[in-house]
Amino acid sequence: MRPDTPAENVDHTAEAARLERTAGLYPEDAEALLLQAAAHLELSGDRPAATALYDRLLSSGAPLDEPHLIRALKASNLWEYGHEAEARAIIDGIRATAPRDAAPWVIVAESLEAHDELEAAEKTFTEAARLLLTDVPEPPHSTHPLLFGRHRVRRMLGAAHDEWDTLADTLHTSPVSLDELHDPKRVWSLGSDNPLELEAEISRLRAELGAYREALSRPFPVAVLHWPAGELAELLSAYPSLSEEYPSHPDHLATIEASLRELSASGTPNLGIVTGTVPSYEAFAASELSSPTDTTLLPQYATTLAARGRAVAWPPERGAGCWCGSGGAYAACHGGDA
Repeated sequence: MRPDTPAENVDHTAEAARLERTAGLYPEDAEALLLQAAAHLELSGDRPAATALYDRLLSSGAPLDEPHLIRALKASNLWEYGHEAEARAIIDGIRATAPRDAAPWVIVAESLEAHDELEAAEKTFTEAARLLLTDVPEPPHSTHPLLFGRHRVRRMLGAAHDEWDTLADTLHTSPVSLDELHDPKRVWSLGSDNPLELEAEISRLRAELGAYREALSRPFPVAVLHWPAGELAELLSAYPSLSEEYPSHPDHLATIEASLRELSASGTPNLGIVTGTVPSYEAFAASELSSPTDTTLLPQYATTLAARGRAVAWPPERGAGCWCGSGGAYAACHGGDA
């Protein structure tokens, strides 16, 4: 997890402090907010303070959504300011644990790559690919950086293409091919006196940077508010006037899907769904000096949840469960007639 704001436009120390304060106000979002704060501290150069935030999360005793990700980020950060032995121990622990999420694998493999441990990086990328992509009909988007990183390291090692390298080539959408982007000889052109070679390299770098920024910089989605059945029942019991907004739970779910499809058809990008809870909504209403019965607060509440990283992308990936929480696949549930 890295902040998506250009470095030259941010006071990273101040932004980290703001995120820490926000985490205190919204403890249910503390993990995501403190990870962003740690990223800003790394960018500010205060790596020990970033490590302190990672340790704070890991020692909090609260259930964590992504403990392996936090450990991977901690290892990467530690290595950058001289704590190589501790970083290696954490990396070995992550590999032994074999998390089912691609992000920790990518971070530890890239950390090995950044310190010229190319063989170890390739082995780590390959372990993750075998674990996460064997017998998978279509790689989830979250695994694409895994395949691209593996392709890059193998290209630097001079390894012949295999089926996963070919798959990475297929998934890559930049106008500059992966083979060209990951060509070790590209660095030679940076020392060339030939303007044409330099211009070509600048074009390739711009394409690579554009793809990288697109992957990292996800604007807050246009988010639609979803109330699970139990939460909606509690909400309407406490605030009966909201029954005009929510006649029934099935109607509420149908309205969400219809609204998102309408937004998608109009060309609106980055659509998402946020899940509300009654205590969280009441706290938001109090922070706005308003009453939860004020229906104009509902879209503001959804936007605030999205800004705090609570949105889930819509539509779900192929084969994924439905956003409504029914337990069925999206294609067989609310996405059935899409």
